[in-house]
Amino acid sequence: MTMKTPFWNSCVLAGLALILTTPTACAEQITPSQILPEFEVVEDWVQLPQNVKIGQVSGLTVDQHDNIWILQRPNSFDFSEPEYTPLKGADSCCRGAPHVLKLSPDGEILSAWGRPGLVKDTGSDNPPRWPNNVHGLFVDTNDTVWIGGNGADDHLVLNFETDGTFIRSIGERDTTSGNESRSTLGNPADIFVDTARKEVFVADGYINKRVISFDLETGDFSRVWGAFGEEPGSETRDQPFDQSQATNNSDGGANPNARSFGDIVHCIEQGPRGRLYVCDRRNNRIQIFEISNDDELVFVENLPIAPESGGPRSASDIAFSPDGAHMYVADMANSKVWILDSETYDILGSFGEGRGTGPGQFIWLHSVAVDSQGNVYTSEVNRGRRVQKFALKSASIATE
Repeated sequence: MTMKTPFWNSCVLAGLALILTTPTACAEQITPSQILPEFEVVEDWVQLPQNVKIGQVSGLTVDQHDNIWILQRPNSFDFSEPEYTPLKGADSCCRGAPHVLKLSPDGEILSAWGRPGLVKDTGSDNPPRWPNNVHGLFVDTNDTVWIGGNGADDHLVLNFETDGTFIRSIGERDTTSGNESRSTLGNPADIFVDTARKEVFVADGYINKRVISFDLETGDFSRVWGAFGEEPGSETRDQPFDQSQATNNSDGGANPNARSFGDIVHCIEQGPRGRLYVCDRRNNRIQIFEISNDDELVFVENLPIAPESGGPRSASDIAFSPDGAHMYVADMANSKVWILDSETYDILGSFGEGRGTGPGQFIWLHSVAVDSQGNVYTSEVNRGRRVQKFALKSASIATE
């Protein structure tokens, strides 16, 4: 797959190799973000046993060792679908893989764990039971795994060792108390952990409409904010959440200039210069923040993404190239990954072959992640139910 925006000037006519290796005046015009990455989809990347399937992939991340982690929903299969008819020579069709899979860059399964009953609700001194619906995944630089739950009564973030051993939880099972609560959550969507700052950031966004953070060591409340860094207000989504709420337009459509977050605050990610990026999916925008030297949250920019999009909307997830020059935005509504200049936030191009189940196509594109080699990984929910790898192929001049 090759998707790029041409750069038609004398520099291109000189040839890309000359531009990148010769200290000419032409080369001085080129910034890192103008070298637009190109990708080639790797077909059948995940190496699963014949009769094992993965369901909707609602969490995706790459750890510091370049292992790819996916969080999937084995309870999301519809066995009446043609692709789930019995496999030839198999005793049974389509066993669901465990919820959490750790894979090598080549797609080999290195470990797998997670299932209902893995953690039991047996008392206040014990960990809460496994979420009814998993959503959001992060592996921190201490090599621990963070998982969110956004199903009925799932108001938790759970933390595990990489082998699935339970460490701690944030929030309370069966309890949500709105945007003003400093201890409970409301169907959290995503997690980012800044181990240097010792702060756990949660996009608390399927019932509540905010970002909240906690001290990594004590679990105590740190800070909370809504759109533009203001107080999040009292408005929350009606419970319980169901998928139809993510696609209808009864809210009047996206409002990229709204003073409050929409009703799916879908991602939290850290980018270059330590800035924090929040996906306000239902409002088709990304809001950008930073934390000052005196530990104050500062609003930086309101960034619309395909602002006219309807249905499941845009701005589903964010990742960055290893050199920090490019920002990748997963656009669920338009079935593509946008490539932005991470300094100016200008859109330079995109990749994705449209809506569908073929290689390089997307159905309900959900998450995006990048490894240290610049390869991009994407996940899909609804009927997508897969992870794709887009290998970094080459680079071209992107924009003047």
